[in-house]
Amino acid sequence: MMPAIPTLEVQKLHPDAFVPSYQSNGAAGLDLHARLDNAITIAPGDIGLISTGIAIALPPGHEGQVRPRSGLASRHGITLPNAPGTIDEDYRGEVKVPLINHGREPFTVEPGMRIAQMVVAPVARCTIVELDVLGVTARGEGGFGSTGS
Repeated sequence: MMPAIPTLEVQKLHPDAFVPSYQSNGAAGLDLHARLDNAITIAPGDIGLISTGIAIALPPGHEGQVRPRSGLASRHGITLPNAPGTIDEDYRGEVKVPLINHGREPFTVEPGMRIAQMVVAPVARCTIVELDVLGVTARGEGGFGSTGS
């Protein structure tokens, strides 16, 4: 038996906004589009906060993971400074996407451009237990690079 498919509720805050959509049957992420009156140019090293013109209601027990689009990252150096960004299930404001230009040239975001993708994923909530001492593991306190190169 297939599990129930979660429902993502979307509110367009502007008539020109795009409802997020999967671009193929196997796509993991929903494309997010820029909702702009005019193009915005992001200089190398700068960050632009791009409106999408939508608000969402995530299914209970889920988060929205906002991630870079691979084509923008590989061709232009455009990514997210906080990738992946998290949208909490109880957030109801406009979805905005911070884009950073790691490229060598200015990058122009056009109205309607696909700027990021959002993966809707389940979230585990934990019971928090404070202990005086944690259990021992083979790795112990080994940090970055401690398990090999």
